[in-house]
Amino acid sequence: MRTRAVLFDIYNTLLVVGPPPTDAPARWDRLWQQTYNVAAARVSLEECSRTCEHLIAREHASARAAGIAFPEIFWPALAAEALPELAALPAAQVDDFLSAHAQLIRSVSLPDAAATLLKQAHAAGLRLGLVSNCQPYTLRELDTVLAAAGLARALFAAGPCFFSFQAGFSKPDPHVFRWLAARLRTAGLGVEETLVVGDRPDNDIEPARRQGFATWRLTTVAGDGRAEGNWFQLARRLASP
Repeated sequence: MRTRAVLFDIYNTLLVVGPPPTDAPARWDRLWQQTYNVAAARVSLEECSRTCEHLIAREHASARAAGIAFPEIFWPALAAEALPELAALPAAQVDDFLSAHAQLIRSVSLPDAAATLLKQAHAAGLRLGLVSNCQPYTLRELDTVLAAAGLARALFAAGPCFFSFQAGFSKPDPHVFRWLAARLRTAGLGVEETLVVGDRPDNDIEPARRQGFATWRLTTVAGDGRAEGNWFQLARRLASP
């Protein structure tokens, strides 16, 4: 059946995740200096990460006890608990701080081939959406790399778009793809006309297939050209009748 909509995972699909900057601890101190006019951060970047890991584990345990099999946190609330100093900042400055922090724990980039495919798919009239386990800072990261490629998140405005931080649960929960299916039906689209593109069989491909979606597993090498492969093979798949 002809593809009419494509839903993309973000991390390790649209955005390649790389290592953090080598001077991340020094940048962390500079972030505190610029934000609070102090000589150094109250806690190290590593200490902050350990505190956040503890809080995440607590929140996940609480959600699972309530029956949520694949819970998701809301990072700004958790970060505010780990770093009470954030309460003194205006909301926009908190967003800036958390975005800067995210850039210290890993790097992200948009492959040229992905940017080309997005332009081609949009020009071909395909409805584009996103389905991602992510946080608010993810959308700023995505905006930045899209802008560098001459694109904008408005490409995905027709959606549907699922962001786990807005829902409180995450992939591979079947509710993710059932929610997407319901949104597509209200727009006159079927799951069999919608291609879910992701890198992980367990989080993306298998749960989407179980809800009837067509799928494409993105790989860095040539795949079978029908249900998996690199960006160039995916472009050929979308261009085929």
